[in-house]
Amino acid sequence: MFYDKTVLPNGMAVITERMDTVRSVAIGIWVAVGSRDEDFADAGMSHFLEHMMFKGTPTRSAADISQEFDRLGAELNAFTSKEYTCYYARVLDQHVPTAIEILSDMVVSSTLEPDAIVSERGVVLEEIARTEDAPDDRVHELFAQTLWPEHPLGRPVLGQRSTVGAFDRNQSMAFKTGHYSTGSTVVAAAGDVDHKALVELVKQHLTLPEGEGSRRVHAEPETESRLEVLRKDTEQAHICWGVQGLEACSDDRFALSVLDSTLGGGMSSRLFQEIREKKGLAYAVYSYHSLYQDTGGYTVYAGTRPGNMEEVVRLVQAEVEKVKQDGITAEELDRAKESMKGSLVLGLESTRNRMTRLGKAHVTGAPILSLDELVERVEAVTGDQVTELARQLFGGAQALAIIGPFDVAHVEHLLD
Repeated sequence: MFYDKTVLPNGMAVITERMDTVRSVAIGIWVAVGSRDEDFADAGMSHFLEHMMFKGTPTRSAADISQEFDRLGAELNAFTSKEYTCYYARVLDQHVPTAIEILSDMVVSSTLEPDAIVSERGVVLEEIARTEDAPDDRVHELFAQTLWPEHPLGRPVLGQRSTVGAFDRNQSMAFKTGHYSTGSTVVAAAGDVDHKALVELVKQHLTLPEGEGSRRVHAEPETESRLEVLRKDTEQAHICWGVQGLEACSDDRFALSVLDSTLGGGMSSRLFQEIREKKGLAYAVYSYHSLYQDTGGYTVYAGTRPGNMEEVVRLVQAEVEKVKQDGITAEELDRAKESMKGSLVLGLESTRNRMTRLGKAHVTGAPILSLDELVERVEAVTGDQVTELARQLFGGAQALAIIGPFDVAHVEHLLD
């Protein structure tokens, strides 16, 4: 096995991958909680807590935390998604003990002081405002809400103004107590790291309350064709078209990556060539897929002048229909595979990417595959598999989200 894994008696896991050719280590504390695990009153709390963990502990101020990592010449950051939260650092191998001690202090002992909560509420509200002022970002949130209007995956990670603006210390402490426990936490590390030594450091410093794993309720969302339009006087129309996709452990996820690469994954993709290169209708046009524990999404984005919006939507639908009916060519299949293999190899030269792969897989329950296994899975994809998957994904309900100077009545025919 290319990685080492230890599950402590309290249920917490430690996973490491040693890279003998580097002198750095990327370390992440992963907690299996994200925006999909929040009640309506807590919408945005996972992300808000991520911010608050940097605001100080009984032994360190927020400035102390930043200064200690700056002194080490280290990287310190965090991120929140729909299904997990991660606090990570990238340090020289000799500074691993210090990094683990500080990260653990942040996650275990954050004081969540009322004054800091008030201040950080303002910061997150500004973050929400920034997203609302960036329609090319906002449209992706609108698309998720359109695709999954009754499912927790449709909620924005940042939360709502009304909920974030009301967060207080009691609510923050209650959410942390309910979700930050040993059974829902994994420490992942990659680089010049000694597994046994890291396990001992985690035992010593990461003293979270004992508890079982995530309490997440799994339910595949119901889907039907939906359209949402956010009227805004923008210079461009921002479009997200898509369908429900695959769950993270699906055997078809490699075929999906090939399909995604061919349809809108790069400058040689069909959508880029047709919409940008041939017709000059957009600067940005691309596709991407999202994999979650019980479902997924497939999305095409394009930004175009309002007068070209309908033509762009129809071109997207036409290219999707061509793939569904005729599949992809042998040349496209080979190009997509080679591109994916190159991206895998180059990406896994990064300690942070390798750490992320380990931590994300553990908290979502996905298998951890070696580079050779990943390449084998990519090589095994056939054109027939891609065609069958395209017919499966694109044969049913579709969702369309648009931000621009339009009313719903003027665009509702686009899903006919």
